[in-house]
Amino acid sequence: MRDTQRPSITYVLASDVGQDRLGARVRFAYEGETLNDEGVVRHEDGRKEIVLRYGTPSEMTRRKLVTLVRNIVKSAKSSGEKRIILSLDDLYGRCSSRMVSDPTDLVSLVITNIEMANYEFVAYKSKPKDGWKFLEEVVFVGTVRFMDGIGHGRLVGNGVNLMRDLGNTPAFDLTPRRLAFEAELASTGLPVKFRALGVEEMQTLGMGGVLGVGVGSVNKPCFVIMEYMAGPPDEKPIVLVGKGVTFDTGGISIKPSEGMEEMKLDMLGGASVIAAIVTAARLGLKKNVVALVPAVENMPSGSAIRPGDVLTSLSGKTMEVLNTDAEGRLILADALAYAGKFYDPRLVVSVATLTGAACVALGTHASALFAADDAIAATMTLLAEESGDYVWRMPLWEEYDDEVKGAVGDVRNTGKSGRYGGAIAAAKFLEKASVITHPWAHIDMAPRMTSADGDHLAKGAAGDPVRLLVRLLERYTA
Repeated sequence: MRDTQRPSITYVLASDVGQDRLGARVRFAYEGETLNDEGVVRHEDGRKEIVLRYGTPSEMTRRKLVTLVRNIVKSAKSSGEKRIILSLDDLYGRCSSRMVSDPTDLVSLVITNIEMANYEFVAYKSKPKDGWKFLEEVVFVGTVRFMDGIGHGRLVGNGVNLMRDLGNTPAFDLTPRRLAFEAELASTGLPVKFRALGVEEMQTLGMGGVLGVGVGSVNKPCFVIMEYMAGPPDEKPIVLVGKGVTFDTGGISIKPSEGMEEMKLDMLGGASVIAAIVTAARLGLKKNVVALVPAVENMPSGSAIRPGDVLTSLSGKTMEVLNTDAEGRLILADALAYAGKFYDPRLVVSVATLTGAACVALGTHASALFAADDAIAATMTLLAEESGDYVWRMPLWEEYDDEVKGAVGDVRNTGKSGRYGGAIAAAKFLEKASVITHPWAHIDMAPRMTSADGDHLAKGAAGDPVRLLVRLLERYTA
């Protein structure tokens, strides 16, 4: 990837900061105080303050705390401030136990969201004469009890932004093999074993989904495998599977031209699991983790698959292709089958920008979660709320099995009910085509592909669900 042109933020923890310290101080508005739109108060003696409303203790939630932190960064950037001063003692004193669990949790949340809010993708832009408006230093006022959260928050925030950089990079510069290269580069120097299977190796294995979708492009597909085995030798791994369609035209079932430029983001599931395993390694988690990314480009050509074709998955199931634009589930079927065949996982989580139907169902503020196991669904939902990558559970009942029964093949890649329940049909396809027998959860992150109004994040990839995946790796014990 190109140089991001973003400075690395310096974090300083001090027990006290004098009034002569340069930078905009963050404070919370007095009762009845009138604020300007910018949220910045300039005093005659040269001091600057970023002033925000905090709300009453009964009003404040963890979600609102995330928004507050992002607004601090937004105000600083809009006024050209490079340094801010924030009292963690004051902020922590305002937080209830239902908002943050301890000082480390607060600092990690604050820094992660500072990193996310400071992000902009400017790698392809010319630098302005007066420079970029990025925050460069944050001075925290507080005691040593806040120290442990600083490194954690920075690493999680950097992981989120790694995923966003990968997604925002134009597809011309991020082909399947280039995605594999970037994954290897991100894991350099870490105890992560990397390899990428090529066409011949996938042919030997019988990965008909990945090969079928990728056959229409001059940019050949590959299958990324990343292993971070820092847990006990006898502990089964958590396997993360991410859709890596580096550009999706829809293939022969071609998409409308409007909005197609965003289809460079169709590899965000893959970018998410790459970022999650890299972050786990940087954090030094004592866990066994595997990330699998089937990387392809879905293009129309004389060699591309056609509606009506039948592909054979690694699982042995035959997949009837009724729409070549429902390609993500075809490649994920191979990856999920690979996870079960080679790793005997204790949990598999698949992540994909899989269906527009999930967006129709949920809008733009939550990903769709599918899990047959109630305990897994409950855990994922709780961790989603804590992390800030919100999800909403969708049904995966047996009543939907008939939706994906094929007429020519074992399974069909579109639901029989057409536009009704499309996200459910896609999840059902994954379950049936890959013959899942291990604990599994699926995140259809299409609703969270790009930042939404109210996120207070830059345009482009939003960063979900990297924080949720990292939280899961840290906390999952089943």
